Amino acid sequence: MTVSFEEYAALARQLAEQHRAGEQHAAAESARRRDLHAAVDYLHQRLTAQGQRLDQLGQAIGVDQPPAGPAPGPAPGRPSETAGWPGPPSSSDPAAGFGPGSAAGSGLTAGSGTFTAAGTGDGASDGAAGAPGRAGVGAYPQVPAGEARLALPTAASPTGAGVPAQRAAAVDPVVELELARRMADEADRHGQQAELLAQRPALLPTWSPLARAVAVYVGCAAVAGVVMLALVLASGVGMVDGFTLGAWTCAGLPAVAFFGGYLVLGRWGRPAMVAGTPPRYLPLGFLICFLLVPMAYCAYLLLVRGLR
Repeated sequence: MTVSFEEYAALARQLAEQHRAGEQHAAAESARRRDLHAAVDYLHQRLTAQGQRLDQLGQAIGVDQPPAGPAPGPAPGRPSETAGWPGPPSSSDPAAGFGPGSAAGSGLTAGSGTFTAAGTGDGASDGAAGAPGRAGVGAYPQVPAGEARLALPTAASPTGAGVPAQRAAAVDPVVELELARRMADEADRHGQQAELLAQRPALLPTWSPLARAVAVYVGCAAVAGVVMLALVLASGVGMVDGFTLGAWTCAGLPAVAFFGGYLVLGRWGRPAMVAGTPPRYLPLGFLICFLLVPMAYCAYLLLVRGLR
């Protein structure tokens, strides 16, 4: 058979086009792999930064890192990953017993779905020992029925007979990376919300620092005013003298109210994620406490005299 020059040229052009297409496909696959590796590196760095930030948040709120648990083992009733998986036997395996004439020599009945190996004649298979030309090979080890069900996962067929289960489809790395990126975005959003909550104190979180300080000092001064009224009533019945009442009213109770507000702001008015010490407005607190308590005493005196 002779090949004309035109046919040879057409074949050469076809081979050249196939070669160029193969090179383009290889270049596209290489670029795709580079992009995937770059995306994986970026996600790894991002998740590492998120883990460090979560550790900082846990340390700020006083939550220790949980200890690493034991490695999860295989689920009950399922084979481990090292268990054998059913598959087509290799032609180079001497124990497989597959070769020319093996089906006929072992009594394989087409269409019946059963194997009847030539052996002892009592219905049991001799494995490779029953195959022709394999006299020196021992029989296959017998596997119990329960272990056989575990080692050979089957799926229900319309006819009722067990058939090997289909293997899982290949996972698309692009889809998995996109899902991981979305989860990282969601983790960033929740982390930002946690940081915003951590920047708020436990006491009056929606108030400004100045308003919070004023409310705390006024509250402590009000408590001191109640105690002052109790001392006034005790002085009226002769349990407390006038000098003690004046000392507590002008100095003792205002000082106690001031230091009480100072401690309350330092304990419950400090955000967990704010570096340093938040302002406690000491001059303002001193003024509030040392003015309100004596003013409350004066107001009480005016009220009593007005009622008389």
